[in-house]
Amino acid sequence: MTSQTKSPAYLGKIAAHSTLLVICVVAFVPFFWMLSTSLKTLPAIMAKTQTILPHPFQWHNYLDVFRNEKANFLLWTRNTLVIAVLGVTGTTLSSAVAAYGFARLRFRGRNALFIIMLSTMMLPFPVTMVSLFSLFRWLGDHTGMAWLGTFKPLWVPLWFGSAFNIFLLRQFFITIPNELSESARIDGCSEFGIFWRIIMPLSKPALAVVALFAFLSIWNDFLGPLVYLQRPEQFTLVLGLQNFQSKAGGTSWHLLMAASVLVILPALLLFFLAQKSFIEGIATTGMKG
Repeated sequence: MTSQTKSPAYLGKIAAHSTLLVICVVAFVPFFWMLSTSLKTLPAIMAKTQTILPHPFQWHNYLDVFRNEKANFLLWTRNTLVIAVLGVTGTTLSSAVAAYGFARLRFRGRNALFIIMLSTMMLPFPVTMVSLFSLFRWLGDHTGMAWLGTFKPLWVPLWFGSAFNIFLLRQFFITIPNELSESARIDGCSEFGIFWRIIMPLSKPALAVVALFAFLSIWNDFLGPLVYLQRPEQFTLVLGLQNFQSKAGGTSWHLLMAASVLVILPALLLFFLAQKSFIEGIATTGMKG
């Protein structure tokens, strides 16, 4: 192949990479602005002439966030982690069980039920919010166990599966050879044993993707905690961050930006730590069926 035929392809690669680089830079600008603002003093933020980099760096802004009397970020972090751990565990396990049924078990009406399940993805939370609120209030009135004003409405429903996660895992389960399940059945393994001992270990990349998506969704959820939580000591980080801004009056923007960086930092770290499993799970999902 001559250099003339290579040249257009080479130029196309350069153009594609340049376009992606520009998009990444544009997407990074808001985060850079937030990070820079979190390291400035309040007068420097309000000044007419703005500098790109803070001078000097105000590292103590991050400590002042935890010392602030109007915010209890350690308590809010604990609340968020409790909901996230329970929610991620529940949605991963329950979605895997449902996905296994749709992918491996043959029963009448399976495809129709799967389509109905997928259709629920078209219903955003604001559409079902009033109905769910009424349901949890009814449960509290008839079971003697409080639901509203607790963490239960934020994590208990996740133990009944998520349509998107079920779809994602089903597509992955379909790619696993049926011969493995048949061999296990011949050896006397039960259906649950096949699911737990064969399918689940082979599905770690897809399960990692589901867990990551669930964690990010719970970590960034604002509307759910706003509807169901009532006391400041129950707030999650996102809700607490909004509460911190509204109660500050003349908002301390340097502290608010420092708090925002701290809120998104765990999600960023988790994404980069799980990046390999995330890419592998996405790449191998939906290759069949």
